[in-house]
Order: sequence, then structure tokens, then C-alpha cells
Amino acid sequence: MRPQRPDQEAAGDAPNLPNPEKRVLDENEKEIKKKVERLYDLAQELKAEVEKTDSSKVLSLNMLRKAEEIERLARDIRNKSKG
Repeated sequence: MRPQRPDQEAAGDAPNLPNPEKRVLDENEKEIKKKVERLYDLAQELKAEVEKTDSSKVLSLNMLRKAEEIERLARDIRNKSKG
């Protein structure tokens, strides 16, 4: 049997542990998925409110806040996706 180098022994002891980069990527993916779900929900809520609102009226403060949150989430998702 051939002797192993110290770095090979360490790798052989814990083959299933993810490296730090993979762990960060996995966390980012989970966060992106949560934000996409929230973005989808907000977009549906905003759409429903717009459909109920008379177009001759000014948009409600609630609608503007949802639109701003949608923009913020979209920007966060874009930035996380870039890495």
C-alpha cells in the first residue's frame, strides 16, 4: 500500500463535507428562491389591486409601497445572481 500525503488523508477523512464556496452558493440559491417567491406574491397582489382600482384615481400608497418592494427584491435577486 502506498503512503498517502497529508492533504490526501484530510480529504479522505471527510469526503462528504461541502467546501465553503459550495456552502455559500447553496445559501445564495436558497435566498434567491425565497426572494423570487416573495416577488411573485407581491406582483400578484399588486396586479389584483390595480385591477380593482379605477384608472382615473391616483395609485394608493399601499400600491406604491408594493411596487417599491418589488423593485428592491428584483434588484436583490439580480445582484445575488451575479455572484
